[in-house]
Amino acid sequence: MSISEMEKEIVALEKQRRAYSLLLIGFTIFLLVLSLLRAEAGNSGDLYKGLIKFFEVPGEVVAGAYAEGWAFWSLAKKYIPSLLETINIAIVSTLIGSVMAVILSLGSTRNLGVWPPLVPVTRRLMDIFRAFPEIVLALLLIVIFGANALPAVIAVTIHTSGALGKLFSEVNENIDQKPIDGLRAAGGGWLQRIRYAVLPQVGPNYLSYILLRLEINVRASAVLGYVGAGGLGADLLENWSFGTGRQDDIAMILLLLITSIVIIDQLSSYLRGRLVGAHSHG
Repeated sequence: MSISEMEKEIVALEKQRRAYSLLLIGFTIFLLVLSLLRAEAGNSGDLYKGLIKFFEVPGEVVAGAYAEGWAFWSLAKKYIPSLLETINIAIVSTLIGSVMAVILSLGSTRNLGVWPPLVPVTRRLMDIFRAFPEIVLALLLIVIFGANALPAVIAVTIHTSGALGKLFSEVNENIDQKPIDGLRAAGGGWLQRIRYAVLPQVGPNYLSYILLRLEINVRASAVLGYVGAGGLGADLLENWSFGTGRQDDIAMILLLLITSIVIIDQLSSYLRGRLVGAHSHG
């Protein structure tokens, strides 16, 4: 086959791929429109009205904040304690969950010389921990411990340990075995091999994942507050239940939450970049 014939065949295949892609996109749009029409018919027009109201609510919140003028900013001191509670829930949960994740990951990695029957047990345990969303765990724990910050801490900690444990175990599986073999040949015990051969290799990646998880846990802690587990979410639920008369409070709560999440995201992203960069240049 000549080069010109190969080029023609490649062009034909590319056109065929584009045609199939457009056909798939069109079919997906058709199914989406059809499903929305059927949902609208089943809801007797409430779906369309709900979509309109969905776009009306943000406008009402902004209008309520604007109507307060400069007095709006004085509301910040009212909700800063709740913001700090939300951040504290995320930090405590991340710290405890990270320690649990390290222990679970070390017990679930075969190339670290752990007792073989322990590996499937710890892996299934991590699967269970991350299988349940934090909000489901929090709702169950609120029944036991009441509506406070403790259910949120426990729920986020459990999910964090399972999610980070999985990531940590994958990092463990890709480490260099030579330092471990050297310590083993020199008579070093299992804890010594972990301390001096494993942790120095996986430390930067561990910290990077922990910082990433902290970002996620701040958002999760705020959501859990909405179901009664304390923090800004609880204040948001309380003010939203009052109706349109508390739009300025709702706006301030959302502003504090969004601002804190953006700051934490940027800070953790910067630190993670520094950690990974330092590790790659080391």
